[in-house]
Amino acid sequence: MKGTIIDIEELFWSIAEDLLSSRVEEGTMMGTRCLRVDGNFAAMVARQDWGLVVKLSADRVQELIAEGVGEPFAPAKKVFREWVSIPQPDESLWRALMKEAVG
Repeated sequence: MKGTIIDIEELFWSIAEDLLSSRVEEGTMMGTRCLRVDGNFAAMVARQDWGLVVKLSADRVQELIAEGVGEPFAPAKKVFREWVSIPQPDESLWRALMKEAVG
């Protein structure tokens, strides 16, 4: 993965800062800081090689995987069909997907 852990966390939180609102807030998920919308998981940056992890519709996740942009998110080998990992840091793409995730 390009960048360091600090780089991807800084990228994620610089984007997240613009998305925070009364509905979108910081929380935790799997021991990691994340964004939540109305209390539900929306996005996080993972320390492993997952990069950005966002929750989108199952169809959208499959589209991103088919395009080669995303990878299935499968911690402990359990695939989450509405979550996708975007391992390569890309500010424009991450911003668009995070906006999509928070609605």
